[in-house]
Amino acid sequence: MSLPLRLAALLTLALTIGCKSTPPPQPLDSLNPQQTHGHAVFEARCAVCHYDRRTGDLHGPTLLGVYKKPFLPSGTPANDDRVLNTIVHGRNLMPAMGKTMDQQDLDDLTAYLHTL
Repeated sequence: MSLPLRLAALLTLALTIGCKSTPPPQPLDSLNPQQTHGHAVFEARCAVCHYDRRTGDLHGPTLLGVYKKPFLPSGTPANDDRVLNTIVHGRNLMPAMGKTMDQQDLDDLTAYLHTL
């Protein structure tokens, strides 16, 4: 393959990969009151193990773009039922958090996670 063709193929590949990145999270200053409370719940209960606004794993996987992908890191669908089930009952190394949060905290946390 000639150099111009290789460069064109490389450029096409780079553009294709770049187009598949997830959109950035919603800015914190534009969150509604429910999402803002969900952010506070995240900071108090989840941030010790998970990043929310950056890539990379802490003790658990990043939650950046968690609902913008079809599947969770576990391979299960990225939907409210699966996310809430994991939060409430735990999974693998993640402890069950259901007894540490009331329903309002869970709802607000879920609303916040949708902004990531």
